[in-house]
Amino acid sequence: MRIIIGSKNPTKIAAVKNSFRGHHGAEFHALDVPSGVSEQPFSDEETIKGAVNRAVRALQQGDGDIGIGLEGGVHETSHGLLLCNWGALATKDMEPIIAGGARFLLPEEVAARLRAGEELGPVMDDYAKKKNVSKQEGAVGIFTNGLVNRSAMFTHVMNLLVGQFTYQREHANK
Repeated sequence: MRIIIGSKNPTKIAAVKNSFRGHHGAEFHALDVPSGVSEQPFSDEETIKGAVNRAVRALQQGDGDIGIGLEGGVHETSHGLLLCNWGALATKDMEPIIAGGARFLLPEEVAARLRAGEELGPVMDDYAKKKNVSKQEGAVGIFTNGLVNRSAMFTHVMNLLVGQFTYQREHANK
């Protein structure tokens, strides 16, 4: 099974590999594919669209059996700005499967900068006084004091996707 990951971000690649760990013979290839949405998705809908676009484009460009798209974004609520993350799994013979993961409220200091048009990655680098936070622990790692990191957060989404995929495959023949 050839699995094409629509990102070269190491946290996303690790999440995909973690979720397909039990699938023997799986080959993983990472491609930098465009999400087709803004650099900082600002709603669940936009974040889902980015994940689906990445999955479908990865599948097409990588000539794989499965395309995976993982996208982080934010979503405005009456409580403030929440971090959100979504994933999609695409194959040639079924509609993309989608799943979402953890959400948490961003500090107002970070939220205000995002509302002003900045992207979370660079904001977090500045806020945490670190480099490449988005390729390491992510905002979730910073704000959970390391209890949950970005790879674990996306692994949860991947487990939801792979679980749905295997369920649909098993039950399609019944």
